[in-house]
Order: sequence, then C-alpha cells, then structure tokens
Amino acid sequence: MRILDPHIHMTSRTTDDYAALYEAGVRAVVEPSFWLGQPRTSPATFLDYFDSLLGWEPFRAAQYGIAHHCTLALNPKEANDPRCVPVLDELPRYLVKDRVVAVGEIGYDSMTPAEDTAFAAQLQLAAEHGLPALVHTPHRDKLAGLRRTLDVVRESALPEERVLVDHLNETTVKEAWDSGCWLGFSLYPDTKMDERRMVGILRAYGPERILVNSAADWGRSDPLTTRRVGDLMLAEGFTEDDVDRVLWRNPVAFYGLSGRLNLEVTAAPGTTHEGNSVLRGGE
Repeated sequence: MRILDPHIHMTSRTTDDYAALYEAGVRAVVEPSFWLGQPRTSPATFLDYFDSLLGWEPFRAAQYGIAHHCTLALNPKEANDPRCVPVLDELPRYLVKDRVVAVGEIGYDSMTPAEDTAFAAQLQLAAEHGLPALVHTPHRDKLAGLRRTLDVVRESALPEERVLVDHLNETTVKEAWDSGCWLGFSLYPDTKMDERRMVGILRAYGPERILVNSAADWGRSDPLTTRRVGDLMLAEGFTEDDVDRVLWRNPVAFYGLSGRLNLEVTAAPGTTHEGNSVLRGGE
C-alpha cells in the first residue's frame, strides 16, 4: 500500500513519526502552513516558518525515505490579527518556490470580514501563480461555512477543479461533491472524522476526487490514520485499486496540478542541511 498524506503538520511531529509513517507505506506528505498554537507577533515569524517548510522539513523527511512538499498561506485564524496580515505582501516570493504545491490553508475559521478579505486575496494569488488551493472549512457551523466558502470560490478566478475543500464530514459532503471541487477528509480523534465514518462516505460516493488525511499536528492526533483507512477499506470489500486511488493517485493528481510535485527523495541519509544533522551530536 502506497500513501501520500495530503495534509499533515510534520513540524509538530517527531522523527519516530517519520519512521512509523514509512513503515506504514507513506512515501510522500504535503504539509500546509498553519497556526502554531499561540499568536504570531509579526510577519517575520511566518517567514522563518515558511523557510523551515522549504528547507529543514524536506531534509528531515528525506532521511526517512519520504518526499515532502508544502502549501503556504496566511491561515484563516491569523487572518484576523492585524499584526499578521502584512505577510500577504510577502507570499508572492514564496509561492514561486519549487516545493510549494498549493496555496493553503486558506478559508474560514470564524467567518469574519477579515477572513473574507484574506481568502479572496489568496485565491487570486493561487490563480496568478498557477497553483491549486487547499481550503480550510470552519469547525463550527460547517454547512453554512461550506456554502460561504463555495460562494467565494465561484466568485474567484480559480476554477473549482483546482480547489481542495478540506475538513469535510457527512453534513457537508454532498454540497462539496456537487460543487466540482476536490474533497478532503481529516481523520482526527474526537473532533473530526474516524475510519468507519470515512469508509461509509467512500461507500456512498465512491473514490473519485476524495482525499483522506491525518491532519496530525501538536494536538491529540495520529499520523497513521491514513493507513488504517486503507486497511479498513480492504476489510470492507473495496479493491486495492480503490485504496490506491484514494490514498495515492488522488492526492498525486490534485497536487500535481501545481506542476511541481516531485516524488523522488533527494537527500540521502547521513547528509546535513546547512551543516545540521537530524542526529544530536552528529558529525
């Protein structure tokens, strides 16, 4: 079983997680930029973070045989903080980088006017840079949030087929499906989907345009949920081709829209990144 986790925050995970991901069949990940858990105080803190997603994190992943790409954006939560908004002016010089395969996460957290502005601006940036967009739907008022999301997408220059609408569930799946966007489902303990609910949606809608991710981060989360979905799909009568489509070919197809997806692992174990090793005390 080969897996591309299309939404996982490896900055928050340990090297043991990379080893476990490889053992489970994960050969590639996409890491969206996101809120770090406490407020940033200036755009400069975003830039250091973006640089780590483009440098250190791909190096660290490659040590464990995993290809790493990222998506960059001003996230919805911090779009409400005036100290952070100027990072929008810095994004264009980062969106041309080779390992950036989408603009994201963008969209809504609390559905404020500030989020409206940032969302529309970043959809325009995606269109201008020939990139798809990874869209965060809100955790509250999900159906209203999805409808508002789709309205903004339809008003933008970015076609629906270049948009991945994430954090969906049973409440939002039908309207997302009807929109023509790609559909993302995060399997995250307590607050989002689980494996059985995900397989139920796949049984109802089939494997087309559906991506499954762990969204693993610094909270209570599990980077191996994608593998468990694949195992349960097989146990429930799905074919190996269905599993491969959902866990590999669909994310490859979506992020491949960027023209930048490179699934070759480029850093050999034992090498260094800017003189640093992943090993404490390494030469």
